[in-house]
Amino acid sequence: MADLHIRIDRAKGGIAGQIASELRDSIRGGRLAPGTRLPATRDLAADLQVSRGVVVEAYEQLVAEGFLVSRVGVGTQVTPANTPQRAAAPPRPQPVRRGTASASPSPVPYHGHRPTSPDLSHFPRERWLAAVRHVLTTVPSDALDYGDPGGVPELREELAGYLRRVRAADVRPENLIVVSGVAQGLSLALHVMAGHVMAGHVVNGQRPLRLAVEDPTSHRQVPLIKRTGAHVLPVPVDEEGIDVRRAGGDAVLVTPAHQFPTGVVLSPARRAALMEWAYEGRRLILEDDYDAEFRFDRDPVGCLQGLAPDRVILCGSVSKALAPGLRLGWVAAPPDLAEAIRRARGELDLGSPVIDQYALAHFLRTGAYDKHLRRMRREYRRRRDALVSALAAELPEVRVRGIEAGLHVYLELPDGWDEPRTVRAAAELGLLVEAVGPMRRTPGPAAVVMGFARLPAHKAEAAVRGLKVRMSGQTLTDRERRA
Repeated sequence: MADLHIRIDRAKGGIAGQIASELRDSIRGGRLAPGTRLPATRDLAADLQVSRGVVVEAYEQLVAEGFLVSRVGVGTQVTPANTPQRAAAPPRPQPVRRGTASASPSPVPYHGHRPTSPDLSHFPRERWLAAVRHVLTTVPSDALDYGDPGGVPELREELAGYLRRVRAADVRPENLIVVSGVAQGLSLALHVMAGHVMAGHVVNGQRPLRLAVEDPTSHRQVPLIKRTGAHVLPVPVDEEGIDVRRAGGDAVLVTPAHQFPTGVVLSPARRAALMEWAYEGRRLILEDDYDAEFRFDRDPVGCLQGLAPDRVILCGSVSKALAPGLRLGWVAAPPDLAEAIRRARGELDLGSPVIDQYALAHFLRTGAYDKHLRRMRREYRRRRDALVSALAAELPEVRVRGIEAGLHVYLELPDGWDEPRTVRAAAELGLLVEAVGPMRRTPGPAAVVMGFARLPAHKAEAAVRGLKVRMSGQTLTDRERRA
């Protein structure tokens, strides 16, 4: 069952017509493939926060027009005849040589739980096992040989369709590279940008790549960036996101759908300014789409890559949707950069494990991925609501931000609270919290990032109350500890 990216202008009215128009354009443009099963009207209505009758009206209109077919027991699907013919696949690239990549130790620990980690107890073990079994009983033996370092074609095909449908991306399978997560995707992209001079891109091999980054930003990414030889240029983030008017350099790294750590969504004005900045200076945009699948209180925001596929390199993964330990992600890049990144991937480690790639392709193709996302989106929303309500009731002096999406909230601390003490107190209560101070390049207010994905809704109130008690200098009773 497909998860859909649909934009609605509620002030405009005619919601059913808007939904029908969005679906019609997606079918005509090939973002919804023939035979794609659409969500049940009740599910889509809940996602879009409209009445079920509105979605029923939109579906019925498209059935009447012949774009959709509806059958009892099967649901609503895209009519095959309405999808454009697939363009011929480009010639298969020649194999690449294996090489080595330099590495240096990082002062920041990368292992263990993070505030952005999902609840791994909800990993769909049975469905994933079924996908692996399907792969092992259906793929030919030769498929287990050394494969294309860019990823198996079946997975790139499914990912391209998924990104077009859900993230409004403008991507073809041949411009996708399967990687072991966003971190590797960014690292490969930066190495390529720093070491190659390509037509149409400002990358000077005679000096370090100058990369603008959000301030604050993930402190785990800074060592990764510096290891590539890039020079970091911090750019402030405010309530609208990164202010590119203050950005220089050859490229920028952004998290526009849910900025880390502040949780700010890049405003429409700033998105437009970022596009102008890229085109006027012939610069590149690295888009880290790390948790865009989880949105709660706002309409879906399409990725920047869909607006400027010739200027944006999109990086994403299944680390939040499924599990970080799977080490499966993707990079979507302009054609010349995509081929260079694919070549660099082959020189680094010859590609990702093929069985897991085929399993993820099966997971996407059968709708199991969308189904799991829907389930977890509902569960994480319950947990977020419980945490935010507990914070409002017990710690109203703490300013809570960035709650519209993702798996963490951004907490600005009141006077008298410092970040290290807050982190220690939270850790003693089993809360996943990180200080924002180490993520800043310039001074800012005391703040922490708190994850809610692993905090059951029924435990949120006791955990926040415990934090309140500890930060006030009191001690918990035995009953409060057991809670």
